[in-house]
Amino acid sequence: MLIVPEREIANLMTRAAAFDAVEQVFAAMAAGDAYNFPVVREAIGHEDALYGFKGGFDRAGLTLGLKAGGYWPNNLEKRNLINHQSTVFLFDPDTGRARAMVGGNLLTALRTAAASSVSIKHLARKDARVIGMVGAGHQATFQLRAALEQRDFDKVIGWNYHPEMLPNIEKIAREAGVPFQAVDLPGMVEADVIISITSAFSPSLMADHVAPGCHLACMGTDTKGKQEVEAALLARATVFTDEVAQSVSIGEAQHAVAEGLIAESDVHQLGAVINGTHAGRVSDDQITLFDGTGVGLQDLAVAAAVVDLAVAQGIAIEVDF
Repeated sequence: MLIVPEREIANLMTRAAAFDAVEQVFAAMAAGDAYNFPVVREAIGHEDALYGFKGGFDRAGLTLGLKAGGYWPNNLEKRNLINHQSTVFLFDPDTGRARAMVGGNLLTALRTAAASSVSIKHLARKDARVIGMVGAGHQATFQLRAALEQRDFDKVIGWNYHPEMLPNIEKIAREAGVPFQAVDLPGMVEADVIISITSAFSPSLMADHVAPGCHLACMGTDTKGKQEVEAALLARATVFTDEVAQSVSIGEAQHAVAEGLIAESDVHQLGAVINGTHAGRVSDDQITLFDGTGVGLQDLAVAAAVVDLAVAQGIAIEVDF
């Protein structure tokens, strides 16, 4: 079995490689060549932690495995560790033997940013110039770096529940040579693309905060009850997702479906746009929304890519298991 420790990931996995892996697995899902297993997610009753498993099988890429991990909200304060902790396990689909164990913390951040970035590539207007960020935490910095590579943005606007965190994303914008402006939520109407990345259980972004022609990537809702945007916004938009079943059960679409504003059939796979079996954006005034719930196949795709890179560079640790 091969081991790729967390400490090696930053020197192996690039944003471009993560983007390619996620784009390919979304396409495989829409083509019926890859599928996710049911998600297990539990509050364990210790340290307020949420722990779970996401897995799947990609027949096209012959990638089988799971990601184990979750959210420990006291880690940063108590132990100077990041709150999200995860490890990816890959198995040989021909034999079932363990193939690799891969540090999943940075990979999770990169694959989540890659997913919204893929949605921007395929759904945002080509002339998009202003990008809005709702949320300014650790993951928001990865989101913004990846998104800025998809269009020729000339302005970043941002809002956060805790304004003192906005310098996190302002720094990323400045590094990219793009001016940054803090706004209130109604000011998001200026944005051509909006990424929401919060852990909220009540909506902050409302339907009248979004202009016609905007593309939204809603990346924070991955649990029943979470909600970042007003359900009425999904009724105004053409909705896409990584996996429809997750979108309507634990993703942003759960609320719009529950309120009868949209049906499950109104939620489309982003992979279908990548494959060319769905038209995607069809007009400049259409609002498009990507509900990024986070699927196990994303984790497996980036982990498999990083294992290949580690082997090629002689970094992978081989153990008898």
